[in-house]
Amino acid sequence: MARPKKVKTEVPVFQGKLEELIIQALIEKKGEQIVCIDLKAMQHVLFDYFIICTGNSKPHVETLSDFVQETTKKQAGVRPSYIEGRANGEWILLDYFNVIVHIFQPEVRQFYNIESLWSDAPSQWF
Repeated sequence: MARPKKVKTEVPVFQGKLEELIIQALIEKKGEQIVCIDLKAMQHVLFDYFIICTGNSKPHVETLSDFVQETTKKQAGVRPSYIEGRANGEWILLDYFNVIVHIFQPEVRQFYNIESLWSDAPSQWF
């Protein structure tokens, strides 16, 4: 009996911007207070964008993180190079080299107030 041939599935070539794909994923899973901070014009910064989002509970933060990772893998063929904070679910960081994604629970986001550190950079809220 002949074995069926394996069909190679190609990773789709994503034509848009990674930061837009991430923001859409966060919106789709009901992320709150989403802001994209454009850091390209800032000196001595090693990345182009900070995307900051709030999830209203540990499961929500984890769902947002998982969905961003799933979406970027499926649609752009990329995975984060580093993930931090998964264990406690209060603040998860996804490092996509030139895009850094922060997903916070509300009280942790308020405490660290990362947006204020980059207040001189252009930002867009979603």
